Amino acid sequence: MPVTFKGSPLAAAVLRLWGWQLDFAGFPAPQGVAVVYPHTSNWDFVVGMLAKWALGIPANYLAKDSLFRIPLLGRWMRWVGGIGIDRSAKHGVVEQMTQVYAQAKAQDRIVWLGVTPEGTRSLTPGWRTGFYQMAVAAQVPLALVKFDWGRKRISIEDFYWATGDLAHDFEHMAAVYAGVRGYHADQACPITPWSPRAKSDNESSS
Repeated sequence: MPVTFKGSPLAAAVLRLWGWQLDFAGFPAPQGVAVVYPHTSNWDFVVGMLAKWALGIPANYLAKDSLFRIPLLGRWMRWVGGIGIDRSAKHGVVEQMTQVYAQAKAQDRIVWLGVTPEGTRSLTPGWRTGFYQMAVAAQVPLALVKFDWGRKRISIEDFYWATGDLAHDFEHMAAVYAGVRGYHADQACPITPWSPRAKSDNESSS
């Protein structure tokens, strides 16, 4: 049975007045990773938050754990779905999130982590793969969220269980997102695995 939520009629009305449509009939599981693409403008955050409220989705995001220790800021960040991550820990972000998902499954708690795999609004050579590693390690589904400024439509209808075959799965995701247009269409990066470390390694060896 799909996991659905009760949203805000006011937020939904604001989106409709702005010309946006939402396609969402529920998540296939209580836990997962929502992959939002493309992300090319600060306006994505504004429309995205309205969509989150309109659908009632308790979406989460990652932030430095030190920020949560600031009294008012930390409380606000938790309220809007923040999950603190210790980036200095020996075990990395993927392992920490795998533990978060394991605890959520044990407690039958909803955790859907929203990610923008480009990692920035600027054009990059491809997608960072941390979100994919999380989904594989935690055995949770991916929601392929199409943020289409061309049609003014946010679609959360395509779900996929990562197989562990990186090339195959990225090819599938590229096909799902084909034709989706960002606010700045020329800033949407190709859907291919990429690591910033690879660039640094190449520069240091040259």
